Amino acid sequence: MAPKAQKRSASTAGTKGKGKGKRSQSSTPHKSTGHPDDIFPLVLTSATQELFGCRADEDVTEKSPYKLLKKDDIVQDMRTRAAVSDFSPVKQIVLDYPEEEMLLVFDADFTHGQSFYLVLTPEAKNRILKPPEIEATDVFEDEVNKPPQPKHWISLGSEKEIEEDCLKETREKLKLQLRVDRTFRTPLCFSDRNSANAKDSHVQCASYQDSRFSIKKLQSDCGMQAVPRLQSKSCQTLRMVPKDTFTQYEPREFSVEELETILQDESLKNCCATQTPRILHALQQEEIMNVFIDDWKALGTGLEAGDWSGQVSDSLVLHQAFADQKFSKDKKISCLNWHPTIYGVIAVALIKKKEKQSEEPALSGPDPALIVFYSFSDPSNPQLLLECPDDILTFEFSPSNPNIIVGGSVNGQVVLWDISAHVTYLQAAHPGSKKASTNPDTFDLKDNKENTTPVVRFCAISPVESRHKAQITDVQWLPPTFEVTGMGVPVENKMKVSVQVVSCSPDCTLRFWDVRLPNLLIHTPSDRKQTVAQKTPMTTCSVPETFKHLDKTWKPLFRVLLAKINTKGEYVPLKISFEHYTCSTEKDPENKWTEILPDYSQLRIPSTEKLKPMEDVNTKLFVGMENGEIIYTDWKLEIDESGRPHSAKPLLCFNYHWRVNTMQRSPFFKDIILTTGGPTFAIWKEGVVEGPLVASQYFEHECTVGCWSLSRPAVFFIGKEDGSAEVWDLLKNTKEPLQVHAHISNTKITCMKPWTASAKQHFLALTDDLGVLRVFEIPKTLYVPSKHESLSMKKYFELETESLKNYLKGEDGCTKQNKKEMEEVKRQMEPDKPVTPPKDNVHLETKEYSDNLMLEENLLKIRGMWSTAVAR
Repeated sequence: MAPKAQKRSASTAGTKGKGKGKRSQSSTPHKSTGHPDDIFPLVLTSATQELFGCRADEDVTEKSPYKLLKKDDIVQDMRTRAAVSDFSPVKQIVLDYPEEEMLLVFDADFTHGQSFYLVLTPEAKNRILKPPEIEATDVFEDEVNKPPQPKHWISLGSEKEIEEDCLKETREKLKLQLRVDRTFRTPLCFSDRNSANAKDSHVQCASYQDSRFSIKKLQSDCGMQAVPRLQSKSCQTLRMVPKDTFTQYEPREFSVEELETILQDESLKNCCATQTPRILHALQQEEIMNVFIDDWKALGTGLEAGDWSGQVSDSLVLHQAFADQKFSKDKKISCLNWHPTIYGVIAVALIKKKEKQSEEPALSGPDPALIVFYSFSDPSNPQLLLECPDDILTFEFSPSNPNIIVGGSVNGQVVLWDISAHVTYLQAAHPGSKKASTNPDTFDLKDNKENTTPVVRFCAISPVESRHKAQITDVQWLPPTFEVTGMGVPVENKMKVSVQVVSCSPDCTLRFWDVRLPNLLIHTPSDRKQTVAQKTPMTTCSVPETFKHLDKTWKPLFRVLLAKINTKGEYVPLKISFEHYTCSTEKDPENKWTEILPDYSQLRIPSTEKLKPMEDVNTKLFVGMENGEIIYTDWKLEIDESGRPHSAKPLLCFNYHWRVNTMQRSPFFKDIILTTGGPTFAIWKEGVVEGPLVASQYFEHECTVGCWSLSRPAVFFIGKEDGSAEVWDLLKNTKEPLQVHAHISNTKITCMKPWTASAKQHFLALTDDLGVLRVFEIPKTLYVPSKHESLSMKKYFELETESLKNYLKGEDGCTKQNKKEMEEVKRQMEPDKPVTPPKDNVHLETKEYSDNLMLEENLLKIRGMWSTAVAR
């Protein structure tokens, strides 16, 4: 079958998908005046080459360029495609050719102007296929041994080319005339200037290691020279100068008579009467203003307080880096949190890497799991260590008492710490001062400097029977505005203290925990001491008794099982996000918890009958899954027909396609959620069931973490797998990041948390897979919101919601219309379908059988087969 004419391309050589034999030539063959008369250059398209089996560089090559074509095939091609045929220029010659086969030669070097040429005569075909043998000439010994003789040089113009390549001045030097207003016709002196001495005269391009490209060193030249080893030794006797350990002085005091004389002096009375108003005025000013404020720091982050060169940085600036070789070696950071009240204190959780966990611990000894506290005042040394029963994947400070910390371990247990005894140690802000540990466990009479960092032991841990069956990936405190009952119903929190915790684990459950002492466990002091002594083993170091009633007896308040909506099985949760309910209620004057930090050891779980239910609390939450699904469910339990409580099925399920590693609500909009996972991120709105409002494109590298800005509603930060960080501003660009900070680390970014130190100082903490903590200072352009930015973002989310709904409505309309058209076509095509006659069945009713026979008769009559069927 001949190829279609519209597929003819302009290339002379055959073009395959692999790109072989591509040569750009004209589609019309041009005649070459240099070829012999017995050949004719041809332009063969790729379709013609495939038809005759002469594809360039495949069927015919430079080593095997010959192809015999049948004359009948060529004639048939010219009849089929007429003038479109590539052989039409030699139509008459082909018809007059005496033999049955013609020779086609592949001209790889384009000697005759085209990639192919056709041999027109049988003599030329024989001459090309069977070239005559060249007789070897006799070589005489005299000619071989005769040395070459120099010949006279004949100029062919090469010396002119050498002269042209020589560098010569072809134009005159530039002359500048300068006019100086102050002095007329004064001589000027031009000189070279060093770029290092001039400010802002050059830009340094520092080298860095590119993770996407590496060169393996195969060979290197190096020199080696032996040198004598030199040693220098000295010895000197150090004699200590004797010094007194202490010196006590006895003060000189006035006698009673001298004191009476001085007090009765008129000059002293006048001085006191004159200075008293001034002192009272100074005391009033001290009460009005803070005299100890740092005026230099309060000047701001502008030109006068920041960059003295006059340049203000618009990007993130590295403020501090923390990496302890003793505790963070061969570990990575799984979670970080800023201390809510102490300036510059950051806590990070260190866990073992996967490759290190598989090694035998006997080789390196025990490696304890720790949460390390760093401080701006002493970045080289950890300030506090929290001892953990196992690696901690997530932890959070209590919103009511920052000294209480809850964490989730890899073995599924919930852990509590109390650092109240070490707050003064963390608040010390003297980098060179010698801090004394307040922990009695670290007290050493020999003043051992290696043991100066206090270690705090966990004070409560959930028992093995009540733990999650898998690692805890997320843990959060419920807000102090409400609490939940054993059925998940929100009720009022009279003490306004956060006392309940939500944990999330891939064992398909969410668990709610209460840190207070149940009423059933209230005993006499002697009974309580005896019970705790039986269940808690004695340790060599003292442990805070804040949660002594929970240690190894702690059980969850209730559990939420995340069953799938339409199929059997359960979802595997990783991250949760629920709305933090806020209310503007008046403070109770009799409530002492609003003025001082609460003592959790004195809290008791009240009776639910005395608590008022809160109907306006949103009990629904978003849950991010391991397999890329995001569900919207309710944590309240339902009662089945038998009266037993069970978890409600999720209300919605969205397919995110990637493992969800971040789920965070906006601090400005309670219904806006940011999620990251895989090579993309998305922004969702609670109540919009159609899908995400904003979905990014697929990036080259995976988005490992994300967080919102604490001061600007439109700004958020994204951490990448290649160690880079991106700053996004939705008001400026929703398709590309505002800033990209590449090569912050050589490994992926694991955690990211912003913090507001003051109105003019904002920080962003980043951690990587190598256990390094970096703190960047956020520039003014990224933390000062624009005018009406919150209102603009609110309108932006509303417009995105409307556009998403309109887009889905248009798709639904097209789908319904297509369904109607398909049903109409199907209905029209039903009579044309062949119908097989029904089989005899004993149990078939008579009426149904007769109806089937009538239907069969009608179908056979329509098809003209009824007469044949009757004859049979």
